[in-house]
Amino acid sequence: MFSKVLIANRGEIAIRIIRACRELGIRTVAVCSEADRSALHAQIADKTICIGPAHSKDSYLNMRAILSACEVAGAQAIHPGFGFLSENAAFARMCGRCGVAFIGPPPEAIERMGDKAQAKETMKAAGVPVIPGSDGVVPDLEAAFREADRIGYPVMVKASAGGGGRGIRLVRSRKELEDAFYTASREALAFFGDDHLYMEKLVENPRHVEVQILADRFGNIVHLGERDCSIQRRNQKVLEESPSPSPLMTPELRQRMGEAAVRAARAAGYENAGTVEFLLDRDGSFYFMEMNTRIQVEHPVTEMVTGVDIVKEQLRIAAGEPLSFGQGDVRISGHAIECRINAETPAKNFRPCPGKIRSMYVPGGPGVRIDSAMYAGYTIPPYYDSMIAKLIVHAPTRQEAIAKMRWALAEFLVEGVDTNIDFQLNLLKDDEFEEGNFDNGFLSRRDLKAMSRSN
Repeated sequence: MFSKVLIANRGEIAIRIIRACRELGIRTVAVCSEADRSALHAQIADKTICIGPAHSKDSYLNMRAILSACEVAGAQAIHPGFGFLSENAAFARMCGRCGVAFIGPPPEAIERMGDKAQAKETMKAAGVPVIPGSDGVVPDLEAAFREADRIGYPVMVKASAGGGGRGIRLVRSRKELEDAFYTASREALAFFGDDHLYMEKLVENPRHVEVQILADRFGNIVHLGERDCSIQRRNQKVLEESPSPSPLMTPELRQRMGEAAVRAARAAGYENAGTVEFLLDRDGSFYFMEMNTRIQVEHPVTEMVTGVDIVKEQLRIAAGEPLSFGQGDVRISGHAIECRINAETPAKNFRPCPGKIRSMYVPGGPGVRIDSAMYAGYTIPPYYDSMIAKLIVHAPTRQEAIAKMRWALAEFLVEGVDTNIDFQLNLLKDDEFEEGNFDNGFLSRRDLKAMSRSN
């Protein structure tokens, strides 16, 4: 096992990794930008090194600065968390050349799954169901028209190197295609440095269901059940739960999706933690969407229902240890829900709301977990993602989990900045949500301003 690990991230995921390292007796090194000198992760790590100015490109995306910090601190491994450099194959390769363990998959697997068009071909070859679409990248508008006519409208135009809902456009008719193609291309280039696009048939009103996998270097791969991430706003996840409350989800379907996820990981030559994301159609069919080659924001709901510490497993796998359990040891117990708490103003189109937290009170009690890096007196900087906490609850049934989450949200107080706590509470009170009757378009059919009002 490593004696010292550098965390190349910030916020709650950096805190999460530091805590896992402490439980394994590993010393930690935090990196921070100049804007994050007072951040919690910079305060509680065993050592902290400032690596550059506030903007991510000059700090948390600065590969040379991070590797230099690793060398200065004498760390043997780097955990990238999620976002920033977590799915950057070039960075993973640089770590290897520098003799530093990258706590994640091999760079080849990141490349194979990071290119969405290549990932789709890999899945097809492995017998994993995929959404009908283009055979690889669509090179230009003329080819896009041909592909759309062949696939049949409506279609989705997607960034090949994309993720997080960026570089995606829905096209319902031929007259919409040109604008959507060029807009998605420009957005893909701006966010990913790659303007290549591919096309897929639109699956109408699906569920977004993903499967957590763990794989070691000895060929052992397990899945930890599914998470339902269908509650989204503009392709950004808002709330996640495990197991999926879909009326379509049966033990047999869960097993088939889990087995497909394991096949996907094996075909990718995967190692460490990853997530295989599927679209679940209304007829019970499911289709591979993408594979996230990192730990996910929503990993706590899986931890709560399985009892598996995913971050510890990541560390053990990267250190060359085999998985500590097999598929037959995995048990799903109860139900877990996670609400993402953001510093934003829902009534003003969810505008980010950085600023100083004057005071706060967080809920507690059995089955309540808070993953956060905020504290009273902390000033949320304007340069990064607006998520300031994750509130997770676990209970024997979904109904009990919803009730527990409602009370936890009602007790969660943050003063000094606006948050989406009231929005999440109103979501939990929605009759259709409570019945499990929702899909990816659920929030698009709601009055979000009404849902933003406090009670």
